[in-house]
Amino acid sequence: MSPRLRIIAASLLAALTLVTGIAAHSAEPPLKVAVLENSPPMSYRDADGRLTGFSIEIARAVCGEMRVQCTFQVTQLDRVVDLLAGGEIDIAAVSLLDTPERRRRILFAQPYFRSITLWYAKPGVEPGQRGLRVAIVKGSAQEAYARKQGWDTVAVPTNGELGLPLIAGVAQAAIIPMNTSLHLQKDKEFLALGLASTVMKVPELVGNASFGVNPRRPDLKESIDAALASIKRNGSYERINTEFLPLRVY
Repeated sequence: MSPRLRIIAASLLAALTLVTGIAAHSAEPPLKVAVLENSPPMSYRDADGRLTGFSIEIARAVCGEMRVQCTFQVTQLDRVVDLLAGGEIDIAAVSLLDTPERRRRILFAQPYFRSITLWYAKPGVEPGQRGLRVAIVKGSAQEAYARKQGWDTVAVPTNGELGLPLIAGVAQAAIIPMNTSLHLQKDKEFLALGLASTVMKVPELVGNASFGVNPRRPDLKESIDAALASIKRNGSYERINTEFLPLRVY
Protein backbone atom coordinates (compact mmCIF):
# COMPACT_ATOMS: atom_id res chain seq x y z
CA MET A 1 0.00 0.00 0.00
CA SER A 2 1.33 3.41 -0.94
CA PRO A 3 2.05 6.01 1.78
CA ARG A 4 -0.90 8.10 0.53
CA LEU A 5 -3.32 5.17 0.76
CA ARG A 6 -2.02 4.33 4.25
CA ILE A 7 -2.76 7.90 5.37
CA ILE A 8 -6.27 7.75 3.89
CA ALA A 9 -6.92 4.36 5.53
CA ALA A 10 -5.68 5.64 8.89
CA SER A 11 -7.94 8.71 8.62
CA LEU A 12 -10.96 6.56 7.79
CA LEU A 13 -10.23 4.26 10.70
CA ALA A 14 -9.94 7.22 13.09
CA ALA A 15 -13.21 8.66 11.81
CA LEU A 16 -14.95 5.29 12.19
CA THR A 17 -13.64 4.95 15.74
CA LEU A 18 -14.90 8.45 16.60
CA VAL A 19 -18.35 7.78 15.13
CA THR A 20 -18.56 4.44 16.96
CA GLY A 21 -17.58 6.15 20.23
CA ILE A 22 -20.17 8.88 19.76
CA ALA A 23 -22.87 6.34 18.96
CA ALA A 24 -22.01 4.30 22.06
CA HIS A 25 -21.98 7.46 24.17
CA SER A 26 -25.34 8.66 22.85
CA ALA A 27 -26.85 5.24 23.60
CA GLU A 28 -26.07 5.60 27.31
CA PRO A 29 -28.89 7.03 29.43
CA PRO A 30 -28.21 10.59 30.62
CA LEU A 31 -27.11 11.15 34.18
CA LYS A 32 -29.87 12.51 36.40
CA VAL A 33 -28.63 15.59 38.24
CA ALA A 34 -30.69 17.13 41.04
CA VAL A 35 -30.49 20.92 41.32
CA LEU A 36 -32.15 23.71 43.24
CA GLU A 37 -33.88 26.62 41.50
CA ASN A 38 -34.15 29.25 44.24
CA SER A 39 -30.77 29.45 45.89
CA PRO A 40 -29.03 32.45 44.30
CA PRO A 41 -26.21 32.93 43.48
CA MET A 42 -25.55 29.18 43.61
CA SER A 43 -28.55 28.00 41.61
CA TYR A 44 -31.52 29.88 40.21
CA ARG A 45 -33.43 30.69 37.02
CA ASP A 46 -32.36 33.69 34.97
CA ALA A 47 -34.72 36.15 33.27
CA ASP A 48 -35.32 33.64 30.48
CA GLY A 49 -36.13 30.81 32.89
CA ARG A 50 -32.84 29.00 32.27
CA LEU A 51 -31.25 27.24 35.23
CA THR A 52 -27.91 28.79 36.09
CA GLY A 53 -25.71 29.85 39.01
CA PHE A 54 -22.35 28.81 40.41
CA SER A 55 -23.30 25.23 41.35
CA ILE A 56 -25.25 24.59 38.17
CA GLU A 57 -22.52 25.89 35.87
CA ILE A 58 -19.93 23.82 37.75
CA ALA A 59 -22.19 20.80 37.15
CA ARG A 60 -22.43 21.64 33.43
CA ALA A 61 -18.65 21.95 33.21
CA VAL A 62 -18.17 18.63 35.03
CA CYS A 63 -20.63 16.83 32.73
CA GLY A 64 -18.86 18.32 29.72
CA GLU A 65 -15.49 17.22 31.02
CA MET A 66 -16.81 13.68 31.56
CA ARG A 67 -18.36 13.78 28.05
CA VAL A 68 -21.69 12.57 29.30
CA GLN A 69 -25.23 13.80 28.89
CA CYS A 70 -26.81 15.20 32.02
CA THR A 71 -30.41 16.15 32.66
CA PHE A 72 -31.26 18.56 35.47
CA GLN A 73 -34.11 17.69 37.80
CA VAL A 74 -35.31 20.47 40.09
CA THR A 75 -35.87 19.44 43.70
CA GLN A 76 -35.66 20.87 47.21
CA LEU A 77 -32.82 20.44 49.65
CA ASP A 78 -34.72 18.30 52.14
CA ARG A 79 -35.29 15.62 49.45
CA VAL A 80 -31.75 15.42 48.06
CA VAL A 81 -30.24 12.78 50.37
CA ASP A 82 -33.30 10.52 50.08
CA LEU A 83 -33.24 10.76 46.27
CA LEU A 84 -29.55 9.85 46.16
CA ALA A 85 -29.82 7.05 48.70
CA GLY A 86 -32.76 5.58 46.82
CA GLY A 87 -30.92 5.67 43.50
CA GLU A 88 -33.49 8.01 41.94
CA ILE A 89 -30.78 10.49 40.92
CA ASP A 90 -27.12 10.08 40.09
CA ILE A 91 -25.67 13.42 41.24
CA ALA A 92 -26.90 16.22 43.49
CA ALA A 93 -25.34 19.43 42.20
CA VAL A 94 -26.02 21.02 45.56
CA SER A 95 -23.57 22.47 48.06
CA LEU A 96 -23.81 19.73 50.68
CA LEU A 97 -21.70 19.96 53.81
CA ASP A 98 -20.07 16.61 54.51
CA THR A 99 -21.71 15.46 57.75
CA PRO A 100 -21.52 12.00 59.38
CA GLU A 101 -25.30 11.59 59.02
CA ARG A 102 -25.16 12.23 55.29
CA ARG A 103 -22.00 10.17 54.74
CA ARG A 104 -23.75 7.11 56.17
CA ARG A 105 -26.22 7.27 53.29
CA ILE A 106 -24.51 8.80 50.24
CA LEU A 107 -21.14 9.34 48.59
CA PHE A 108 -19.47 12.72 48.38
CA ALA A 109 -17.46 14.00 45.44
CA GLN A 110 -14.34 16.01 46.10
CA PRO A 111 -15.18 19.49 47.50
CA TYR A 112 -15.89 22.24 45.03
CA PHE A 113 -15.89 25.15 47.47
CA ARG A 114 -15.30 26.05 51.09
CA SER A 115 -18.42 26.96 53.05
CA ILE A 116 -19.00 29.02 56.17
CA THR A 117 -22.22 29.89 57.98
CA LEU A 118 -23.27 33.30 59.31
CA TRP A 119 -25.49 34.19 62.24
CA TYR A 120 -27.77 37.13 61.41
CA ALA A 121 -29.57 39.00 64.17
CA LYS A 122 -29.85 42.43 65.78
CA PRO A 123 -26.55 43.59 67.32
CA GLY A 124 -26.04 41.94 70.70
CA VAL A 125 -28.43 39.06 70.02
CA GLU A 126 -26.42 35.86 70.44
CA PRO A 127 -27.01 32.25 69.34
CA GLY A 128 -28.91 30.32 71.98
CA GLN A 129 -30.48 33.38 73.56
CA ARG A 130 -33.90 32.65 75.10
CA GLY A 131 -37.04 33.66 73.21
CA LEU A 132 -35.52 33.60 69.71
CA ARG A 133 -37.00 32.00 66.64
CA VAL A 134 -34.30 31.18 64.10
CA ALA A 135 -34.88 30.95 60.35
CA ILE A 136 -33.27 27.98 58.60
CA VAL A 137 -33.63 26.05 55.34
CA LYS A 138 -35.44 22.74 55.65
CA GLY A 139 -33.06 19.81 55.14
CA SER A 140 -29.89 21.87 55.64
CA ALA A 141 -26.94 21.26 57.94
CA GLN A 142 -27.95 24.52 59.60
CA GLU A 143 -31.36 23.08 60.44
CA ALA A 144 -29.79 19.92 61.89
CA TYR A 145 -27.49 22.03 64.08
CA ALA A 146 -30.29 24.30 65.33
CA ARG A 147 -32.46 21.33 66.25
CA LYS A 148 -29.57 19.68 68.07
CA GLN A 149 -29.30 22.84 70.17
CA GLY A 150 -33.02 22.72 70.93
CA TRP A 151 -33.66 26.12 69.28
CA ASP A 152 -37.09 27.25 68.14
CA THR A 153 -36.87 27.38 64.34
CA VAL A 154 -38.80 28.67 61.35
CA ALA A 155 -38.10 26.47 58.33
CA VAL A 156 -38.31 27.73 54.75
CA PRO A 157 -38.10 25.47 51.67
CA THR A 158 -35.31 27.32 49.85
CA ASN A 159 -32.29 29.52 50.50
CA GLY A 160 -33.90 32.26 48.44
CA GLU A 161 -36.64 32.56 51.08
CA LEU A 162 -34.38 32.80 54.14
CA GLY A 163 -34.91 36.53 54.57
CA LEU A 164 -38.72 36.35 54.53
CA PRO A 165 -39.32 35.23 58.16
CA LEU A 166 -37.06 38.02 59.37
CA ILE A 167 -38.75 40.65 57.22
CA ALA A 168 -42.18 39.42 58.38
CA GLY A 169 -41.07 39.49 62.02
CA VAL A 170 -41.79 35.81 62.69
CA ALA A 171 -38.07 35.10 63.24
CA GLN A 172 -35.54 37.20 65.09
CA ALA A 173 -32.39 35.54 63.75
CA ALA A 174 -31.24 33.35 60.89
CA ILE A 175 -28.46 30.89 60.16
CA ILE A 176 -27.38 31.69 56.62
CA PRO A 177 -24.72 30.14 54.34
CA MET A 178 -22.25 32.82 53.33
CA ASN A 179 -23.05 32.65 49.62
CA THR A 180 -26.77 33.05 50.30
CA SER A 181 -25.97 36.14 52.34
CA LEU A 182 -24.46 37.72 49.20
CA HIS A 183 -27.89 37.62 47.60
CA LEU A 184 -29.67 38.89 50.72
CA GLN A 185 -27.38 41.91 50.83
CA LYS A 186 -29.12 43.09 47.65
CA ASP A 187 -32.57 43.01 49.29
CA LYS A 188 -33.54 46.49 50.53
CA GLU A 189 -36.14 45.16 52.97
CA PHE A 190 -33.62 42.79 54.48
CA LEU A 191 -30.96 45.50 54.76
CA ALA A 192 -33.47 47.82 56.44
CA LEU A 193 -33.68 45.39 59.37
CA GLY A 194 -30.20 46.51 60.48
CA LEU A 195 -29.01 43.00 61.29
CA ALA A 196 -25.42 42.17 62.15
CA SER A 197 -23.62 39.05 60.92
CA THR A 198 -21.01 36.91 62.64
CA VAL A 199 -19.30 33.71 61.54
CA MET A 200 -20.53 30.64 63.39
CA LYS A 201 -17.32 28.86 64.34
CA VAL A 202 -18.74 25.41 64.95
CA PRO A 203 -17.45 22.32 63.10
CA GLU A 204 -20.89 21.31 61.82
CA LEU A 205 -21.31 24.60 59.94
CA VAL A 206 -17.84 25.24 58.53
CA GLY A 207 -16.17 23.04 55.99
CA ASN A 208 -16.00 21.74 52.47
CA ALA A 209 -19.13 21.59 50.33
CA SER A 210 -19.50 18.87 47.74
CA PHE A 211 -21.82 17.33 45.20
CA GLY A 212 -23.64 14.26 46.46
CA VAL A 213 -23.31 11.00 44.51
CA ASN A 214 -25.51 7.92 44.27
CA PRO A 215 -23.99 5.44 46.79
CA ARG A 216 -24.35 2.65 44.22
CA ARG A 217 -22.03 4.52 41.82
CA PRO A 218 -18.48 4.72 43.25
CA ASP A 219 -17.26 4.72 39.64
CA LEU A 220 -19.22 7.92 39.05
CA LYS A 221 -17.63 9.57 42.08
CA GLU A 222 -14.19 8.84 40.61
CA SER A 223 -15.20 10.38 37.28
CA ILE A 224 -16.62 13.50 38.94
CA ASP A 225 -13.50 13.93 41.06
CA ALA A 226 -11.30 13.72 37.97
CA ALA A 227 -13.52 16.19 36.10
CA LEU A 228 -13.45 18.68 38.99
CA ALA A 229 -9.66 18.50 39.10
CA SER A 230 -9.55 19.08 35.34
CA ILE A 231 -11.80 22.17 35.30
CA LYS A 232 -9.71 23.66 38.10
CA ARG A 233 -6.58 23.16 35.97
CA ASN A 234 -8.01 24.38 32.67
CA GLY A 235 -9.48 27.63 33.99
CA SER A 236 -13.20 26.76 33.70
CA TYR A 237 -13.67 26.77 37.47
CA GLU A 238 -12.05 30.19 37.83
CA ARG A 239 -14.22 31.62 35.05
CA ILE A 240 -17.42 30.36 36.70
CA ASN A 241 -16.30 31.59 40.12
CA THR A 242 -15.67 35.07 38.71
CA GLU A 243 -19.02 35.17 36.90
CA PHE A 244 -21.19 34.36 39.90
CA LEU A 245 -19.29 35.18 43.08
CA PRO A 246 -17.33 38.29 44.15
CA LEU A 247 -14.74 36.25 46.06
CA ARG A 248 -12.65 33.14 45.57
CA VAL A 249 -14.36 30.20 47.26
CA TYR A 250 -11.74 27.49 46.83
